[in-house]
Amino acid sequence: MADEPVPALGGKTPLQAAFTPCMDAMARAGRCGYLRTIPQGFAPGSEIANMSLLGYDVRTQFEGRGSLEAASMGIEIPMGYMAARCNLICEQNGRIKNHSAGHITTSEATELMLFLQREMGSGEVRFFPGISYRHLLLVKGGDKRINCTPPHDVAGTECDKVMVKALVPGAVGTADLLNHLILRSRELLPGHPVNLKRKAEGKDPANSIWPWSPGYRPVMKPLTALYPISSGSVISAVDLIKGLGVYAGLEPVDVPGATGLYTTNYEGKARAALDELRRKDFVFLHVEASDEAGHEGNVDLKIRTIEYLEHRLIRLIYEETAKWDHEVTIAVLPDHPTYCRTRTHAADPVPFLIYRPGKRNQKLSDDFEADAVQVFDEFSVSEGAYGVLEGDGFIRAFFNQ
Repeated sequence: MADEPVPALGGKTPLQAAFTPCMDAMARAGRCGYLRTIPQGFAPGSEIANMSLLGYDVRTQFEGRGSLEAASMGIEIPMGYMAARCNLICEQNGRIKNHSAGHITTSEATELMLFLQREMGSGEVRFFPGISYRHLLLVKGGDKRINCTPPHDVAGTECDKVMVKALVPGAVGTADLLNHLILRSRELLPGHPVNLKRKAEGKDPANSIWPWSPGYRPVMKPLTALYPISSGSVISAVDLIKGLGVYAGLEPVDVPGATGLYTTNYEGKARAALDELRRKDFVFLHVEASDEAGHEGNVDLKIRTIEYLEHRLIRLIYEETAKWDHEVTIAVLPDHPTYCRTRTHAADPVPFLIYRPGKRNQKLSDDFEADAVQVFDEFSVSEGAYGVLEGDGFIRAFFNQ
C-alpha cells in the first residue's frame, strides 16, 4: 500500500488520502519506523521483501519465487530440478500488454496450463497450474544463473528485448530452452477455446507464458526455532506467500473467496486470523489487493483497497482482540512500495507500526511507550521511535527481543 505523492491527490500518497482511523489509532498508541525490506543489489520483489521482513537473510537463503510457490502448491522439487514462476501473460503486437492475462480466472488458467503440459511437457519440463495467472515450471537440470525479467516490471516493453538471457556460459542451454517454451506457447495458446472465448467477450487472452525467478529448493529454519513462538499460521491468496510460510514452519490456511484482488474476502481473512490466533502464537496475514491496484496504475482503486483493508479487516482484528484477556501484539506494514505512476515495485523503505497494548488494552506494557507519530503513512513514521530498521531488526522488535 506504500506509494509516492500523487499530483492528482494534491501531493498526498494513496495511503495519506485514504480514511484509516484504526491504523492511525494504533500508530498513536504504538511505535513506528521504517523497514528496509530490499537489501542492496536485489530487485524489489515480494519474495525478497517478505523473506526480509520475517528476518531471513535473502543473500544466503533465497532460491527464487518458483521454489516458494511450489511449497504452497504441495509440489516437491526433486533433486536436480530448477523451479520457476510461470506467468500466463497477454502479449499484443510483440509487446507485453499485462503480466496477468487480464487477471484470468483460475479455472480458465488451469485448463490452459494442463494443455501446455500435454503439448510441451516431458521428463525434462513440467508445468503445474496455480492460481489465476501464477503458475509453476520445473526444469530438470536447469541452471538458475539466468536473467529473467519479471513481467509486471515491463508492461508495454517489446518482448524480444526482455527474453531470458544466460549470465554464464553454463546457463546458455537453460536460457535457450525457456525462450523456446515462450515462443512455442505463443503458437499454441491463441487458438485454444479458452482464449477464443475470452477474446469474443472482449477480455485479454492468455497468449504466452513468461518464466521468471528461477531457483532450487531453499533451506530455511522455521520461525519457531528462531523466535519465542511454538506455532504459527500463514493466510494469503498468493502461492508465493503461502510457500514462504510453509518453509518458515507456518501452517497455511485457505480462506474461501480470497482472490488477491480488491474483490478478496477481507472479512473472511480477518475471521480466519482471529481463529488461528486463539490457538496459535503467531499469524502472518497477507493482503495483495493494493499491490495489484498499483500495478494497474489505478490510484482510486488503490485508495479503495487500503480503506477496505482498514475497515473490513484491520478494524475487526483490532476491536476483537481488545476484548481478549491475553495480550496481542499487532504489526501493520507493506512489504514494498508499488508506485501507481510506474506501475511497478520500488525499493524504498516501508512504514510500519507495532501496537502492543497491555492486558484488556487498558495501557501499554511497561517497557513499551508510544512515540510521537499521530497518523500512519509513508512520511509521518519518520518521527517514530524505531528509525530505519533492516535485516531481522523488525521481526525482533515485533517479538520484543
